Amino acid sequence: MFAQYAVSVFAVFHTGKSRKSQYLYSIYWTQFVVLSGGRYHFPSYLGGGWVFKYIIKRIVNYVIMLFVAVSMTYFLASAFMDPRSNYMSRNPHPPIASINRSLDLANINDQTPVVIRYFRWLKGILTQWNWGLSPDQSPVAPAIASRISASLQLVTLATVLSILFGVSIGVYTAIRQYKWQDRVLNTTATFFLVVPAAVMGLMVVLLAINFNNIVGSRAFYVTGLHSYQGSNPVLWVFDYLQHLILPTIVMTIPGMVGYHLTQRTYLLDTMNADYVRTARAKGLTLNAAIRRHALRTSLIPTAVDVAFSIAGVFTGAVITENVFAINGLGMYFTQTIANNDINGAVAVAAFGGVCTLTGALLADIFSAWLDPRIRLS
Repeated sequence: MFAQYAVSVFAVFHTGKSRKSQYLYSIYWTQFVVLSGGRYHFPSYLGGGWVFKYIIKRIVNYVIMLFVAVSMTYFLASAFMDPRSNYMSRNPHPPIASINRSLDLANINDQTPVVIRYFRWLKGILTQWNWGLSPDQSPVAPAIASRISASLQLVTLATVLSILFGVSIGVYTAIRQYKWQDRVLNTTATFFLVVPAAVMGLMVVLLAINFNNIVGSRAFYVTGLHSYQGSNPVLWVFDYLQHLILPTIVMTIPGMVGYHLTQRTYLLDTMNADYVRTARAKGLTLNAAIRRHALRTSLIPTAVDVAFSIAGVFTGAVITENVFAINGLGMYFTQTIANNDINGAVAVAAFGGVCTLTGALLADIFSAWLDPRIRLS
């Protein structure tokens, strides 16, 4: 998918054909090359294999970076976490032989050299995709997979809404700088910016409970993501939305405020650029000059911010997950640290690294699409 997108970008900015025809050609040739198993290559007017070479090169670099980062995380977690204390803190504690056996089964025994444990852990991942066991002997991979699924359900809609509303309000207020709309929206944004997420979550929960009491029925659920046990898909979706609305509001507002203020600042800086003033001097109205010239450039840093926030969106929702009793990735991460779960903490760090590096690649592609002067060489 990245390749198809990158090639379409290359075609749009580096050939003389219409944008629509270039996009259709890029989709056709991308699918054709993939289906041919690499026996055929891109035509010259789509850049040949140049974009593919760039993406493959970046992916190889990112894989190396991810391997180094995750390996360092494993050694750091092994140095600072003490799974043995989980057993020794019990009164009375189990026999030492039993403790060592349990730690050996999870490959987290501090009496075994950390290098030996590391290569055992790495071999399990590479050969069996086995991320190890927690101190309670539960497998890490299924646990983190279910948490990723819950976090994905929780944060996807909130992230999309915060980007759309935040960027739109930022553009709206930048165009109306120092007018009453700008002052009112900036004051509101500043208020929500200083409200802690826990306080906002509790406020939303209390308002929802009062609303349920007023209407005499449960319009909103304040815990979990699902409660419907039947087979009717319509009722399942309705129940899912009843659970999702409140945490989505709590997570959308801070993100929307952040994108609003940053996009406003970026656009104000761009509106005073020489090429925008030149466009105004040639007869373009303010809105047309902003839409055709300033907005596109001001979206570049916002796109980079969005791309690099992917990992934080998953692991940073721990407060919302605790308020609404959702077993997501953020809550799981805090539990792994509290329980001295070396393998679980490293798995979460690895997932965060994948998200961050994916965001880095997307940031490059978005920047090239928004500004044709940028080259990915």
